[in-house]
Amino acid sequence: MTDKTILVIGTYDTKDDELSFLAGVIRDQGGRVVTMDVSVLGDPSAPTDYSKHDVAGEGGSSIQAAIDSGDENHAMQIMAKGASLLAARLYAEGAFDGMIVLGGTMGTDLALDVASALPLGVPKYIVSTVSFSPLIPAERLPADAQMILWAGGLYGLNAVCKASLSQAAGAVLGAARAVQMPDPDKPLIGMMSLGTSALKYVVPLKPALEARGFEVAVFHATGMGGRAFESLAGQGAFACVFDFCTQELGNHIHGSNISAGADRLTNAGARGTPQIVAPGCYDLVDVVGWQPIADKWADHMQHAHNRLLSSVVLDMDERKKVAHAHARQLAGATGPVAMILPEHGLGEWDRDGADLHNAEGLAVFLAALERALPAHVQQHRIGCHINDPEFADKALEIFDAWCADGTVKR
Repeated sequence: MTDKTILVIGTYDTKDDELSFLAGVIRDQGGRVVTMDVSVLGDPSAPTDYSKHDVAGEGGSSIQAAIDSGDENHAMQIMAKGASLLAARLYAEGAFDGMIVLGGTMGTDLALDVASALPLGVPKYIVSTVSFSPLIPAERLPADAQMILWAGGLYGLNAVCKASLSQAAGAVLGAARAVQMPDPDKPLIGMMSLGTSALKYVVPLKPALEARGFEVAVFHATGMGGRAFESLAGQGAFACVFDFCTQELGNHIHGSNISAGADRLTNAGARGTPQIVAPGCYDLVDVVGWQPIADKWADHMQHAHNRLLSSVVLDMDERKKVAHAHARQLAGATGPVAMILPEHGLGEWDRDGADLHNAEGLAVFLAALERALPAHVQQHRIGCHINDPEFADKALEIFDAWCADGTVKR
């Protein structure tokens, strides 16, 4: 098996033993290691491949400037900037195949920046004492970062700590060996959806787009999926987006913590990426199913999806707010935008005869959206449900008008 090189990053002044153990396991498994020290005050027991001075200098600063700041937060941000720039440059030069960062809160803060600086597909592992905790802001997580909880991860090696670190070493090396990097020459379509119990258009659309020569990546519209989608859209990863489940926008404006962030429905437009949009499941706001429901939803109809996730059904005024939010988010788009408006429902539970169908609420929403949408947004009102074949046909009709020879007209 071809050896792979792993970039190991951490504060070697305080975690020398742990980082050396991690690197040793990688080497024992046949991998190679490049080390980077992001300490400020102390020094490692042996020189690393890239010293703390290399790191600070890469970011246009120095270790002395970090020390003189007298503030550990400012000092670590100096190191985070330098480590991010250095890691990105080294990867571009082919110096490593995967990255792993070890840390507590300080190291994790830095690790999130470094992981965000590396391209999609590069194995990026963060081994942290605060993995999966509320301290990790969802908006700072890269689309493909992996986190491992570092159990027993303070003040030296122990049996519990070694169990975590050895698994992490195997994970990053295995990922570097197994990863199939995205093909930069094959255009990628980004699509938002929920499971097929709610939205079914992906079933006909994915093979139809693949037959046209496009790769299709479908993102789950439950907060983190939308964040990953928006992150990649902001990087220009998509040739076109089929953004047919914008429910996360309603979640955000109505205060749910199942949010994709304030920039939902904006990043593709800011890059000029063509957008075909439909407000799938606009009428629902998702909430955490195992938490007490907020008082403001007490008199709303509710749908329990599972023990993790529940939804509340919006009233008329709340639906209008969602319509206006769509218009605001799309106002800054610099590329072509088409909005498809199915008249017979925008989710499987919002179909004639279904439990959550509300024909009057749908009509109010569509009318508000039509009035509010900016003039540059093409509007396509169609007499079908979002899960009917006619909806997918309309989306492909619009796409084909923009698409030629595997590329998208902008």
